[in-house]
Amino acid sequence: MQSRASSTSLVDEHVVGNGVEKDVRNGNGVVVRNGNGVKGAREWPSKLARVFCVFLLLGAGVVLGVVSSLHFMGVFNAGLLSSYVSGSVPAQQHYHLHIIASQESQALRHGMGDQELLWRASMVPLRPGLPVRRTPKVAFMFLTVGPLPLAPLWEKFFKGHEEHYSIYVHSLPEYEPNEQPSSVFFGRHVLSREVKWGDITMNDAERRLVANALLDFDNERFVLLSESCAPLWNFTFTYNYIMNSNQSFVGVFDDPGPVGRGRYDARMAPEVTIDQWRKGAQWFEVNRELAIYIVSDVKYYDKFRQFCVDICYVDEHYIPTMMFIEFKDKIAERSVTAVDWSRGGWHPGSFGKSDAEGFYQRIRDDRSCTYNGAPGNVCYLFARKFRPDSLESLLRIASMRKLKLR
Repeated sequence: MQSRASSTSLVDEHVVGNGVEKDVRNGNGVVVRNGNGVKGAREWPSKLARVFCVFLLLGAGVVLGVVSSLHFMGVFNAGLLSSYVSGSVPAQQHYHLHIIASQESQALRHGMGDQELLWRASMVPLRPGLPVRRTPKVAFMFLTVGPLPLAPLWEKFFKGHEEHYSIYVHSLPEYEPNEQPSSVFFGRHVLSREVKWGDITMNDAERRLVANALLDFDNERFVLLSESCAPLWNFTFTYNYIMNSNQSFVGVFDDPGPVGRGRYDARMAPEVTIDQWRKGAQWFEVNRELAIYIVSDVKYYDKFRQFCVDICYVDEHYIPTMMFIEFKDKIAERSVTAVDWSRGGWHPGSFGKSDAEGFYQRIRDDRSCTYNGAPGNVCYLFARKFRPDSLESLLRIASMRKLKLR
């Protein structure tokens, strides 16, 4: 076995030109060329140093990979991350970026298809209590064909209440949003699919909206609206009315006639029986528990998809019937969105420049309901169907009354 030698005895020789150049490695690992050689350069690091460099490079690669993955998953928000590094994040923002997809994040551009989206949205924490601070929000979900003609009215309604609401818009796939960056609707369109009136695709769009809204853990209540809906009161009153309610608002009633029970198909039994069959408006308001059930349902959905077709108009029956069967005591069996069916026909009456104000006032004055078990002084928070030419009248009313409760 070779014996250990001093560093000065380790001499390498090689021929350079006509002379012999000797490389002498001193105790500091520096090579000095003797003889006719020139000034030497440092030798490569020792084996221990090389191993350390390899581990350092591997560690840097792992860290870079983890950060890139988290960024791709939407965990980091660039602005918030830089604030955390600088230590300038306000106290109220020190919470659950790993849990909640905030409105400022990439949440609506997640790229998930319907099945994955519904699956993710249906997840429920088993441990009671939320270990972080949050401000409960109302998710306003707009089911539209294209643009929102009453957007200026809604802008006025939402202004100054950014911490208490979130917005989601589902329009037809071919529609290209053109909202300005300053608009509350900018960037709030979810990935959409084709929707046909009276078809199960209408319920698919509703579930798509609810699922996207459920990804934000701050959303506590969920309201489905159309592009022809208008608010009747100011935001503060609307928010408190919804948040303080001990029931959700789903229109449910038993219609024994041909457009009610007459649409029932016996093949829906045993999941749905004729005495459980219900009808109602599709424009609902539900709490988080019921919203999760809507996106999780596989018990009733297939029955309605198969046996509530054509003149059955599934969007009028699926959610009302399901909510009546599963959550009868948790729903008020009425909607908070008013329409006018007094004119007859397949669609409710619509209101424009000449008659919008009269309809608006009539709905505000309605007292024929209960709220939390007591006679209610307000029955409706929203009304539809307002035509685009009603905007000027509605804005004038809003400015005059400031959308406040009398």
